[in-house]
This record gives sequence, C-alpha cells and structure tokens, in this order.
Amino acid sequence: MIAATKSDRNDIVSMLTEAFADNKSVNYIIADPGDRKQIKALMGYSFDVCEMFGKVFITEDRRGCALLLYPQEKRPTLRGFWLDIKLIFQAVGILNIGKALNRESAIKRLQPGGAMVYLWFIGVSPESQHHGVGSKLMQEIIQMADDQNLPVLLETSVPENIGWYSRFGFKTYAELDLSYTLYFLRR
Repeated sequence: MIAATKSDRNDIVSMLTEAFADNKSVNYIIADPGDRKQIKALMGYSFDVCEMFGKVFITEDRRGCALLLYPQEKRPTLRGFWLDIKLIFQAVGILNIGKALNRESAIKRLQPGGAMVYLWFIGVSPESQHHGVGSKLMQEIIQMADDQNLPVLLETSVPENIGWYSRFGFKTYAELDLSYTLYFLRR
C-alpha cells in the first residue's frame, strides 16, 4: 500500500462509493438511503478528514484503499468545520442532523478512547473483491499499527464481515442496536 495523495481522491471516493452503496451503516447516516451522490459526499468527507487527522492509503494496483483516523489527533479547525457543514448539506440533510449526532455520540460512548488507529473504511473495487486485495491491505494496516504500538478499532454493520476480521485477530467488544446492529471490533 502507498500513501494516497489529493490526486487519488476521486478514485478512492469512487471505489468506496461502489463498495459501500448497500451498506446499512452508510445508508443510515445519509438523507436518502442508496443515493450515490450522497454516499459519494460522505466518502469525500471521510477522505478529507483522514487526510487531515490520519492516513489514506491506496494499493499499488489501485484496487483497494483504506481510510485511517487517529482520533487522538483530531482537533477543531476551520476547515473541519467547513467539511462538517458541507456534509450536512450534501449527504446527511438538515432533518437528519439529530439522528446523525445521536449515532455518533452512541459510538463514542462505546469506543474505549485513548490512542488508536481507527479504521474508518477499507474498501476494494467490486470486481477485485475475494481476490486477496483486502487481506493484503489489512495485513499492512495491522503491521503499521503494531509498529506504532497502537490498537486498531473499527465498526461493521455486516455480520458476515466479522469472520473475515477475526482472521486478523479482531474481537467484537460491543454492539449497538440502531435500525441495524453495529458491531465494534478491536485488535
């Protein structure tokens, strides 16, 4: 995996938009579930936030990517505020602000806090899924986190993914019942 640059943004956002188009957690947060433009806005927001307070990676073959956030480094900035405002108008919607804030608050209460690598999104282009691209990417993320002596945390709304994550040493430590179940994993 290589560090992504601003020139990779469109490719990464498109890849994640395709990979997460039917994801319950993603569709819960946007105003119009399944609206690709809103999903794309959410993925663009996530890219930008991780670029500011984390790391963004793309595989050398450009078939997979990962957005990592270091919550312990996140701080209020004017650009961050602007990104939040754009997210509301482009993806979440004014009427969904309360729902989105309640969800984020519930997630924060369940996360253990402290220094961590938060794996916000890991995605593989649909035509490249089930060919080891995501596994190789995950191994590199884990090695990087181990080198930094940091745990890796993530959430998934896809129960079938829990087995895949467990192969890399992740354990479920909490569940959150929304209109779907959000599983919290840690390694």
